[in-house]
Amino acid sequence: MNNYQLESLLNDFLKPFAIKDYCPNGMQVEGNAEVKKIVTGVTASQALIDTAIEQGADALLVHHGYFWRGESEPLKGMKFKRIKALIENGINLYAYHLPLDVHPEVGNNAQLAKLLGIEQRGGLEDGNLNSVAVWGELPNALSAKEFSELLGMKLNREPLHIESGVAKSIKTVGWCTGGGQDFIDLAASKGMDAFVSGEISERTTYSARELGIHYFSAGHHATERYGVKALGEWLANEHGFEVSFIDIDNPV
Repeated sequence: MNNYQLESLLNDFLKPFAIKDYCPNGMQVEGNAEVKKIVTGVTASQALIDTAIEQGADALLVHHGYFWRGESEPLKGMKFKRIKALIENGINLYAYHLPLDVHPEVGNNAQLAKLLGIEQRGGLEDGNLNSVAVWGELPNALSAKEFSELLGMKLNREPLHIESGVAKSIKTVGWCTGGGQDFIDLAASKGMDAFVSGEISERTTYSARELGIHYFSAGHHATERYGVKALGEWLANEHGFEVSFIDIDNPV
């Protein structure tokens, strides 16, 4: 498939123009005109690029690409080396950030719910059809310890648990993969028993304790592995691409 046709295909599926983001979504670096083999991964790190080169990929599809709002603009240092490697090897770079978080089928939030057995009910942000933070229900109430163990088992990473200070089981769960810890206050206002995200800030601890909601920091990378993996599987199953998902270790 032509590289621009692939971008159109992805845009039609993920609808990046329907959500305001702070990075460009779609093709970020142009490579070979014909795309047959795709490597997918969470972040366009040098290690992932090197693997794509080794595998002879025509395209790299990631959740975290480049050109973030507020970042240094000059192409030098680490940024230059990465982009130089892509261009010299004819690798197209496609990146989808928030559109991949919120997609109802292959999105990071949807895939995390599927992994944990949570039935997603809707968004936490009133009036926002593309709410980045969502909520749902477990089939059976779990203790905080049981839910923490479930996260650890499914994500292969022990989560950091901040106790709510309230003796209650967990049935309703709010979550936002990646760096969504500041949605904890909204989740508490909606009556959630627990909130899950990838990261934690100093202020998150006090919100959990004072608002009576369990908080689980489960890893930015760990909570966002599954969206881009599912997107690659869709490209392989529905459109015949050769796709490899590469999980570059990241403990954060």
